[in-house]
Amino acid sequence: MPGRPRCPGPASDAGTIAVPMYAREAFTDDESAKLRPYFTNLDEPVFALTNLPEVVKGALFARYSRSDKSLRRLFLDEFVPDLDLTGDLTVDATVGLRRAEDLYDRVFLEYGDDSVAQLGGVHLACEQASNLLTKVLEWGRLMAYLEQSTRYIPYDSRLEGRYRYHRPPAVVGSRLGARYVGDLDGLFDAYRALLPRLTDWARERYPNEPGVSDFVYKQSIKAKACDSVRGILPAATLSNVGIYGTGQAFEALLLRMRAHPLPEAQTYADDMLRELRKVIPSFLTRVDRPDRGGAWVEYLRAPGSQTAEIIEQLFGREPSAGASAPAGPQVRLLDFDPDGEDKVLTAIAFAHSGRPEAELRAEVRRLGADERVAMFRAYVGDRSNRRHKPGRAFERTDYRFEILGDYGAFRDLQRHRMLTIEWQPLTPRHGYDVPESVDEADAAGPFHAAMQTSADLYDALQTEFPVEAGYAVSLAYRIRYVMQMNAREAMHLVELRSARAGHPSYRTIAQQMHSQIADVAGHRSIAEAMRHVDHETYELERLEAEQAAERRRLAGT
Repeated sequence: MPGRPRCPGPASDAGTIAVPMYAREAFTDDESAKLRPYFTNLDEPVFALTNLPEVVKGALFARYSRSDKSLRRLFLDEFVPDLDLTGDLTVDATVGLRRAEDLYDRVFLEYGDDSVAQLGGVHLACEQASNLLTKVLEWGRLMAYLEQSTRYIPYDSRLEGRYRYHRPPAVVGSRLGARYVGDLDGLFDAYRALLPRLTDWARERYPNEPGVSDFVYKQSIKAKACDSVRGILPAATLSNVGIYGTGQAFEALLLRMRAHPLPEAQTYADDMLRELRKVIPSFLTRVDRPDRGGAWVEYLRAPGSQTAEIIEQLFGREPSAGASAPAGPQVRLLDFDPDGEDKVLTAIAFAHSGRPEAELRAEVRRLGADERVAMFRAYVGDRSNRRHKPGRAFERTDYRFEILGDYGAFRDLQRHRMLTIEWQPLTPRHGYDVPESVDEADAAGPFHAAMQTSADLYDALQTEFPVEAGYAVSLAYRIRYVMQMNAREAMHLVELRSARAGHPSYRTIAQQMHSQIADVAGHRSIAEAMRHVDHETYELERLEAEQAAERRRLAGT
C-alpha cells in the first residue's frame, strides 16, 4: 500500500498555503542500518516495533512519554549502546513469517475463531498525532497506552522549522489556511514567550532548599512552568503515543477510526493498517473487505450521524453559556445507588457464604452500624499502599459524575479505560481557567490574549470546517463530560489522580469526586476505604516525586 502524500496538494485560492502534513526525520546510512531490523519503516509517523525483547519495547515506550525525541531517535541515542545487535543486521522487520500466517489463516478463516486474534500483540508507535486524534486512539479499554506529556516536555521547539501542531489538509488548502497557520503560530509564540517567564517566577517563588539536588529542583521547576502555560497550547498540538494491543483490539480501533468524522482519524487509520499488516497481516484481513469491515464501518457511522441529526432537532447543539462560571473544575454526582453500601456488603458476604444472595441482602439490612463497619474493614484490610485494592465486591455499586473542567485535565482522565466516559464537542463556549501561577507571574494579559485568538479562530472555522474547528481550541478551555465508574475503579482513579505529584486541575476533580461519594451519596464506608486520597494542596507538586525517582536511580547504581 503506497504511503499517503505528505502535502495537502497545491493551493489555488488567494490566501491558501501548502505545507507538508508530517515532518520526516533524517537518519544516516549507519543509523538506518541499525534501525531497519527493529522498525517497520524509517520515515513515516506510524510504525511497529519488531525483533526486540518485550522488556526493551516496554522501556522504550516508558521513556517515550517524557522525551521530545521520536521513538527511533530514542532507540539510537539511549538503547543501541546497551543492546547486542549481533546477527540482527541481516533481519528485515518488514518481512512477515509466511508459515505462521498460513497457520493463522487456517484457524481464523476456516473456523472463525475470533479469540485467536487476542493472542498476538503489537507495539505500535503513533507519532505526530493531534490531541484530538490521541483521544480517538486511546478510546479502547483493552489496550495499553503511553502518551507524550505536556508536563515534562516544553513545546517550544520545532520540527523542520515548524511548530508542532496538526495542519489539516482541507483547512490549510482553503481560504482560511493562512489564518489557521498564523493564529496557531501565534499561540505557540505566546507559549514560548511565557515559558521562561513562568520558569523565572517559579525559581523566585520556590527557592531551592538544603538537601534537594540541583537536578531534582530543576525538574520540579520545569514541570511547574510547563503546567502553568500548557493551557495556551491548542488541541492541534502534536503528541506521540505508544500503543500495545492485540490483533483483535487493533481491528476494533481501525474500524472505529474509519467511521470517525475527523478526517485525521480516517487517514491515520490507513497508515496504521499499512504498518500493522507488516507484522500481523492475517489478524486484519477483514478491515477493508467491503462485506466485513466496510459494512461494520457503515454501521458505526450511520447511527452517529442519525443520532446527531435528531438530537439537534430536539434539543439543539449549541452549549449553554459558561464563561461566567466559577473558576476551576465543577464536579457533580449525577447518579448513585442509595442502597450501594448494602449491595457491596452483600457481595462481600456472598463469596464467603453458601446462602442465596437474596437471603444475605435481607440479613445485611438488619446489621448494626458496628457490624457493617467491621465487615468493610475486614474486607478492605490494611491498605498500606494505594495499589492494594479490595476485591470485586466494590464493583457492585457505581457513580456517574458530570464534569466541566479544562481540556488539559480531561486529556489525562480520559485515559482511565475501565469506566464509561462520554464527552461533548470541544468548544470555547464554556470559558477557560487561568492558573494562579499565571496571575502571580503577571502573565495574565498574554494568556487572555491567547485565549481570544483561540476563540476567534474557532468561530472563523466553525461554519466551513465544524469538525476541524476543535483544533483551534486551547487546552485551558473547559469541556463537559461524564464519567461513570464502579466503586473499585473510583478508588483507583481518585487515589491516583489526587496524589501530590498530579496536575492541580485533575487533583481538584479527584478530590471533589471523593467528597461527593461520602457526602452526597452517603457512602461513607466506601469513601473511608479510599484512604490514600490526598486532599492537601501543594506548591511545588513534582518535588517529592522527583526526589523519590532520584533515590531509586541512586539505589540502582
